[in-house]
This record gives sequence, C-alpha cells and structure tokens, in this order.
Amino acid sequence: MTTTVQETRLPLPLLARGKVRDIYAVGTDKLLLVTTDRLSAFDVILPNPIPDKGSVLNQISLFWFEKFKSIIPNHVITADVTKMGLDPALVREHGTFLERRSLLAKRAKPLPVECVIRGYITGSGWKDYLKTGAVCGHKLPQGLKQCERLPEPLFTPATKAETGHDESISTAEVEKLVGPELTRRLVEVSKKIYLEGAKHAESKGIIIADTKFEFGMLGDELIIIDEVLTPDSSRFWPKDKYAVGRDQESFDKQIVRNWLETTSWDKTPPAPLLPTDIIQKTSRAYRDAYELLTGTKLS
Repeated sequence: MTTTVQETRLPLPLLARGKVRDIYAVGTDKLLLVTTDRLSAFDVILPNPIPDKGSVLNQISLFWFEKFKSIIPNHVITADVTKMGLDPALVREHGTFLERRSLLAKRAKPLPVECVIRGYITGSGWKDYLKTGAVCGHKLPQGLKQCERLPEPLFTPATKAETGHDESISTAEVEKLVGPELTRRLVEVSKKIYLEGAKHAESKGIIIADTKFEFGMLGDELIIIDEVLTPDSSRFWPKDKYAVGRDQESFDKQIVRNWLETTSWDKTPPAPLLPTDIIQKTSRAYRDAYELLTGTKLS
C-alpha cells in the first residue's frame, strides 16, 4: 500500500524549502530535515507527489549514514521523533507526518560544492564524451559505449545552485573554494563511499551508476550531510537488466524523466501532470530500491 503525505508546514522557523526537503531550525545548533514526497525533474518541481518517496529517501540515507560512520562522521542526531526534543504539542499534531521522513541533524556549515562521482558513462557525461572524448575534463579511452563502466570512478564536482542547474567545475576550482587539503579529503572520501556503497548495492542487485555527496564543516571536522546514495541523488539501475550500449531501466526518477521527454513540455515551469501509471511505477521503483538495499520492507 502506498501513502502520499500532504505537504505540512510545521510551527518552527523554516530555513529552506528545497526541491525535496524542508529544513527547520531547532534551537541554534540543530536542524529538522523533513523529506517530502515532492519530485523534481529538469530542476522543476512536478505537480504530483510520489507516494512513499519521502520515507524511502530518508530511510535509505539513514541506512548509509550508519554503514559509513567508520569512514566519515555524519550530521544525524536521531530519527526518532520522540527523542528530538520537540514541543510535545507539535509531536502530537505532526508526529505521524514526521515519522520515517524526518531526522534531527547537527547544524554544520555546508561546503559550496557538490561532490559528484561517476562510475559509469551516462547522462550528461555520455554527451560530453561523444563531443570531446572526455567527461568534465577527464580524458577517457576511445571507443567507450553508452552506460559502460568506467576504468575508475571520476570525481566531477559541481557548484551548488540555489535555482536552476548546477554547473560542473574543475578540481582546481574546488581548491580555490575550500583549499587543496580539504579538496584532497573530499576526493578521497567521496570515492571511498561510492565504491563501498556500489559494492554493497551490486550484491543486492542494484548498480549505482553515479551519485553526488554533500559535506559540511562542524567546527574543524568534515562531516557528510544531506542525503547519501538515494534514488534522488544517484542513478540506480537493476543489475539483472543492465546491458552496455543503451539507456538502462532504473529504480529512480529516470522513469519520470523518460516520460517527460515524450511530451511537448519545454522544461520550464509549470510542469505537466503525471499520469497515474507513471506515478505508481515511480513509487514502486523507490520502494523496491529501499527493500533491496536494506533487506527490509518499507512499513
């Protein structure tokens, strides 16, 4: 059974309302992150929510945060609504909404870059390769095929745009923003998390083709924040249907992107309403990804 949760505005200071997450201040040093059922495609929020999506994204991130905590600290304090120190009246009124889709986080200072890791040549990387023989400045061997696994994962960072599209930047430009030592650490940690996560996912029948990570500073300590290896921040492909040389089936919002490409929509707001079958198929894909990765059912 799928559940679509209506948008809810909490009686807390709203710091940001992103494409997917609403971020509230809890005191001066904590954040309440609420993952909604909103879905964006081509940087536009779609009019239809995707049932269970918020719960899936939040629970997958929590799974990975726990798995990778020996590699790098994260921002999670608790995902138990009863232990967040929220006003009891707020919990009584909004606890059902918050359950499974929220977490209380340490308030870190986000770094101004997205750490993109590409393990396969697809999407914009494939288009770049066809034109230049490289992906974001990384020269690659000739003759690679669409969706082929790369010889080694590529670090292709991007700016974090408040609106519109993120823009790829070079590692040298990252060094100008955060310094060479922190850049080296970002490259190292991003690749390690991706490789370990991809290995686990592949053992469960999912190929993680690429992903993006966000990091922040908590005092002098580098921590990972936001979300980790979810179907929104990554491309998830079913391993048993993978084949080089073509587009892949997916466990992520590529289902929606593919449908949108068949319409006359010009990729500017407002986006068209999604058909019921596309909504249901996308919701099922998100739940399947969670259940395969974690080995548990989404309650």
